[in-house]
Amino acid sequence: MKSTFFQLSILALSLYFTSCDSTESNEIDVSPDLSFEMVMATFGDNLDPTNLPNYANQSIPDYINEDNTGNNVITDGGALLGRVLFYDKKLSSNNTISCASCHQQAFAFGDQAIASPGVNGITGRHSMRLVNARFAEEENFFWDERASSLEEQTTMPIQDHVEMGFSGQNGDADFDSLINKLNAEGHYQELFTLAYGDSEVTEARMQNALAQFIRSIVSFDSKYDIGRASASNNNDNFTNFTDLENEGKRLFMQRADLNNQGVRVGGGLDCNTCHRAPEFDIDPDSRNNGMITALDGSTDTQVTRSPSLRDLFGMDGTANGPFMHNGFSADFNAVLDHYESVPMGNNTDRRLSGGDGRRGGGDDMVRNLAITEQEKEAVLAFMKTLTGGNIYTDEKWSDPFD
Repeated sequence: MKSTFFQLSILALSLYFTSCDSTESNEIDVSPDLSFEMVMATFGDNLDPTNLPNYANQSIPDYINEDNTGNNVITDGGALLGRVLFYDKKLSSNNTISCASCHQQAFAFGDQAIASPGVNGITGRHSMRLVNARFAEEENFFWDERASSLEEQTTMPIQDHVEMGFSGQNGDADFDSLINKLNAEGHYQELFTLAYGDSEVTEARMQNALAQFIRSIVSFDSKYDIGRASASNNNDNFTNFTDLENEGKRLFMQRADLNNQGVRVGGGLDCNTCHRAPEFDIDPDSRNNGMITALDGSTDTQVTRSPSLRDLFGMDGTANGPFMHNGFSADFNAVLDHYESVPMGNNTDRRLSGGDGRRGGGDDMVRNLAITEQEKEAVLAFMKTLTGGNIYTDEKWSDPFD
């Protein structure tokens, strides 16, 4: 019964957001000089550029405070172009890999594989979920934050030798070759004109369009959002939550009470200190979480970013891929076991220590959260309330080539 109520609640909120979105007309005035003949020939009924999906004016809850859109404001035409680019395997050197190969709608735009295949090998880290990428105070992207913006991030995999192969090195063609490749496609001439007023293909335009599409991928129809909409703050008990879910929320939100030996004697689990509600994205001042083993077994201390915790799990309750940069486990209890006692050093965030300047003990003291099995069950139940429904089914985020 609880599962049925959860699914019906999500369905109700999905229908509400859909009805809100549909109040905005997205029909456009097509210039007599702008023909969509090639778009129609390529995509058929999958894509109608004269009646665009609503990317630009989606309903965002008023309790959401963060937004890294900047000057690259989402437009329906720009996001539609971004969607086509996102799913186009021609953006790889051998026409086999697209952005969506590693960021799949079925898994909240993540990947169930530990490492994703590229044109010349596999990725060095697990692919991040892209859900709610727009709603983060942290503006840098990738696990190690090497991209200073989402726009910069979007074309870096394309120019990576392993991932998509237009690196201009190791025998690869360069990015100009990709631009020439796209210029030869009639549907891109039409879609770039729709988005920008003329058909010129540039890296900056590709970056802006891809970032607009990714920022349009929002998930605010979860059981959590239903409860938060009627609550005065994140810490209130939500009336639509079970006792177990409210207990998990409390454990997530509250600070841990530690004794002088760094052992938890009460309070919560400190999760919200870094993964801050209601966006559940990472605090931009966070350092690494103590998980420093890379996929190849080497030491990786530069991981200081994480995706939003929203949609960690799919509608059926299974994980949307393994957790963390090395995909070390798809078992959420293993995640809690890791955070129970984190070794200090190696750029590890001091908030994970037994001291951290709040209590007795030094910053290098290893804490012990002493998490019980019942507490693990409660936190897991709460994490599943962050799962939406629309993100997995809305056609505006789907593959137009399919």
